[in-house]
Amino acid sequence: MISFVFTFNAEFSVLVIVCVLLLSLVRYLLYDVNPPEGFNLRRDVYIRMASLVKTLRKEGDDWVLVLPPWGRLYHWQSPNLHQIRIPWGEFFSLTSLQANVPVIEYEEFIAENGGPFIDHVLVLQNYAEGWTDGKWEEKVDERPCIEKLMYSKDKHGYYRGWFWGYEETRARNVTCLSAQGHASVIAPVLQKNITATSVMLDRAETLLHDHYAGKDYWNTRRSMVFAKHLRLIGDNFRSRHLNSTDETDHTPYSEDWTRMKAKPGSAKGGSYLGVHLRRKDFIWGHREDVPSLKGAVKKIRSLMKKHKLDKVFVATDADDEEIKELKKLLPDIVRFEPSTEDLELFKDGGVAIIDQWICAHARFFIGTSVSTFSFRIHEEREILGFDPKTTYNRFCGDTEKECEQPTHWKIVY
Repeated sequence: MISFVFTFNAEFSVLVIVCVLLLSLVRYLLYDVNPPEGFNLRRDVYIRMASLVKTLRKEGDDWVLVLPPWGRLYHWQSPNLHQIRIPWGEFFSLTSLQANVPVIEYEEFIAENGGPFIDHVLVLQNYAEGWTDGKWEEKVDERPCIEKLMYSKDKHGYYRGWFWGYEETRARNVTCLSAQGHASVIAPVLQKNITATSVMLDRAETLLHDHYAGKDYWNTRRSMVFAKHLRLIGDNFRSRHLNSTDETDHTPYSEDWTRMKAKPGSAKGGSYLGVHLRRKDFIWGHREDVPSLKGAVKKIRSLMKKHKLDKVFVATDADDEEIKELKKLLPDIVRFEPSTEDLELFKDGGVAIIDQWICAHARFFIGTSVSTFSFRIHEEREILGFDPKTTYNRFCGDTEKECEQPTHWKIVY
């Protein structure tokens, strides 16, 4: 009996040691983006980082992508809302993301890592000299920091920074890297030059897509399934205000994105026009390809008449005065206007997703030139199986001479 207990404990001890060794082999990739960048550009950078993790894992290392908490974004301007340290699970299905690449929330990283410490931060930057002899090539070099570091050393020798609003987080090392190339260009540095368990890439938008619009891109993009509660709110709004359901619109949806493969043109869409009308910083920049409100309304009425639609759903960041003017010019307008309680629950990011989800189910969609908000709707409609002619459309500026329409990036399975 005593011998049996001893054997069991010995085997248990070996098992514990093996588990500890396996856990120690896990490496964590964290990242952040230039602070002014918005919600939908950040979603694009996620695709680049997921591709990098796939590249790293091909070499046998157990890399896990740590999702940077959301917060402090320019377009999230609702007053009295505490919008920092928001986990990805508030906006996206973690189960869906994990079916594509291993990901964890930041607070899970803290728990697994034994505390809020990041071993090494690599601040990515362009090359100060630009392209050598006008020739573009992929390369990475450790260089002096071009801009002032957004990190400072505390009295214990740790680096402090924004770190998504987690003031307790510290970095042990910070280095600047000049990088030029696709996401995978940084892989050899992480595999051979750095042995740290946790590495953060700051200014990750510096790296380009490995395979833009290819199969790997679309796998990651398809895995970015909106959180179910946000989709249900959008579906309920469609049903109540736009007479739109998945059954009548021919937009069946599977909770498992790996089983979603809609035939192009199979989606009919709800009997309404979907509109994304970008204002604020786009018009402040005097963009020639952004219409005036009157110009936009003229185009909207033309499309409603052409496609025999009597309802129009508008997603816009226009201010209160422009909204009033828009409603005068277009009494038929339908908008998702959350209550104070809803806004507290969904946050500005959730409301943006609901807007996108409703636009994605419209019979016809028109967006704003070079807006990542519109780009994400294009992709959502491509996944749902809409005819490209009903999707890749944008407003023209009032005096724009050549109004080039968005490129159709065909989904690849």
